[in-house]
Amino acid sequence: MSQQSTQERPGRLKRLFSHQNSPFSSLKSTPDVKEAGMAQTTPQSAMGNLVGPEKLAAVTELMSKLGKDLEAICLLPDQRDAALEELKIYGRNPQDADPIFTKEGIETLARHAFHSPSSKTSRNALRCLCNTMLLKPDTRQMFVDLGFESKACSQLKNDNRDDEFLISRVIFLTTYDTNVDIVALVDKHNIAAIIAKNLERHAKRSTTPEPPSDAMQEMALVETLKLLFNITHYCKDRTSSFTPCIPHIVVLLCQSTIGSSRPLDPPIGTLVNALLNLDLGEKDVQVALFPQEENSVLAIRLVELLSLSRKSYGNEELENTVTALVGVLRAIHEYAPEDVKAWVRGQLLPTEADRNEVLGRSSTLPSWLLSNSTNPVTPQFREAISNLLFDMSDRDATKFVDNVGYGFASGFLFSRNLPIPQNAQEAFANAGGREVNPITGQFLDAEKHPVVPEMTEEEKEREAERLYVLFERLRANGLITAENPVRTAQQSGRFEELPDDYEEDVD
Repeated sequence: MSQQSTQERPGRLKRLFSHQNSPFSSLKSTPDVKEAGMAQTTPQSAMGNLVGPEKLAAVTELMSKLGKDLEAICLLPDQRDAALEELKIYGRNPQDADPIFTKEGIETLARHAFHSPSSKTSRNALRCLCNTMLLKPDTRQMFVDLGFESKACSQLKNDNRDDEFLISRVIFLTTYDTNVDIVALVDKHNIAAIIAKNLERHAKRSTTPEPPSDAMQEMALVETLKLLFNITHYCKDRTSSFTPCIPHIVVLLCQSTIGSSRPLDPPIGTLVNALLNLDLGEKDVQVALFPQEENSVLAIRLVELLSLSRKSYGNEELENTVTALVGVLRAIHEYAPEDVKAWVRGQLLPTEADRNEVLGRSSTLPSWLLSNSTNPVTPQFREAISNLLFDMSDRDATKFVDNVGYGFASGFLFSRNLPIPQNAQEAFANAGGREVNPITGQFLDAEKHPVVPEMTEEEKEREAERLYVLFERLRANGLITAENPVRTAQQSGRFEELPDDYEEDVD
């Protein structure tokens, strides 16, 4: 068993890689698991109202029937499916449903799920299993201990979206709170090739003239992508096995319809997440990332998503949802041909129009990026933006300052122990012959200075006295040790105190 597979995964679902559009976000409620791919056929009124000993007795009887049926067939197919349907309803609330959540209960459900000759029975059992593993984390280790991973991966090969959804969800849940051997899933059970094949099926459907509108297809795609994300995140040593998935993800990302109000809702966000952990520098996928006929198509789609996201998400969602998008954009920029790099920089770096104001103040996409590069409440998002901007400056401190100004560049460079250009003016190439403020990045001739009247002699004197007193207080409190510069200047004879009736000679 891989040491990495048992030690790197968090102990609770909520600790999932927080800067992603977290797969956990779809696990906060369970309707998709409860009724996935199947209209409800069993009345809930009688069953749903059972509680306490009555419910426990009903669950116990159902589990007993299903267990005996495995040893010697004693249920007709319709009876078996009805029992599983009833059990699914009881299992939505773990209270008074203990037999479902025992090792014996998990084994009974898993055997019906992976050994039944009936696909309907198998899926009914899988729905119960999904709910059980979601609601009670301890059951995930029970499933792993029973050793059903091989059967699950084998059944995941089926060209059926219900199976894809349910089995991907089961395996996905085993990546939390268990010691599942992820390396074995890849090396022994070929899960990378299986996932790639399922993604290929989705990609082919997306390119048909009129792709079928089937909610289960999208749900299955999302579960597959979430499983891909977790495996590549928790088992980085096997990331290369998933490289064949990249072309299919790119097709799906470019073909999928974007929601204008929440552009990174599934499946778009999960497609972006899936790319984040994969090696986009692999030679074999460069044609897919940058096709010859239109090599900037993926970059255009990613920038479009970023532009829509700035109008759709607040700080918390920027941190948890949009950070991954910036990370993928950074990787695409790194491996892109020079003309695609130039296009991305033209979209994301400040333009001459942006420099008519202090950088970060206008309403453009580059200004939005700059302002969020110092956002105090989104640490991972601001880090991702700064890294992207630095990469687009050829990772050169002077070009970085030139592009974004000292104000935005200095903190990032200091945190990386990178030398800051000593002379700010030298760091800036004049744009079209116009000088630039090295701190703000604004054209000097576009700066607006407040118009204030010149201070009178009395005002100057009062200001000097105020500064003198303030300096003395700081020295008395031990906050500074330097000599008061006003006192030093007075003692050196650089100025003298004038009498009250002094009048300055005016020519």
